[in-house]
Amino acid sequence: MYKIPLTKDQAMQKARQFCAYQERCHKDVREKLYSLGLYKNSVEEIISELVQDNYLNEERFAIQFAGGKFRIKQWGKIKIKYELKQKNISEYCIKKALSEIDEVDYLKTLKKLLDQKKKLLKTEKNLFVKRKKLQDFMVQKGFEADLIRRTLEDK
Repeated sequence: MYKIPLTKDQAMQKARQFCAYQERCHKDVREKLYSLGLYKNSVEEIISELVQDNYLNEERFAIQFAGGKFRIKQWGKIKIKYELKQKNISEYCIKKALSEIDEVDYLKTLKKLLDQKKKLLKTEKNLFVKRKKLQDFMVQKGFEADLIRRTLEDK
């Protein structure tokens, strides 16, 4: 079945709703507009208009994304940085977003996750194996290896 392409105004309305629902990055909006059947020129015009109207703001998106992934999914900075890079966020916005994460909360979360994982590993008798499993778990969560090591040594 043949689908009638959207006009630029219809696409702009859909893009505004898409951005108003939650913070979006340029990449997500671009993919959405292409999925609606728009061409490159129209997509770029709509994106620049969304930026001018403050519907799209990469810095604001990065800060919200980093804060949400840290608070809700308890991701470390390495994993957050990787995900933001996947969304083509600038290095400046990534640094700004990561600096917004409170260091005290970050360390508390790291310790809390380590304690939770330790409880799950209490049947593991070999201390080296236990330590390796703890480190692997925390690296997978995206925390820095030296920070994990220091926290494990303190315990």
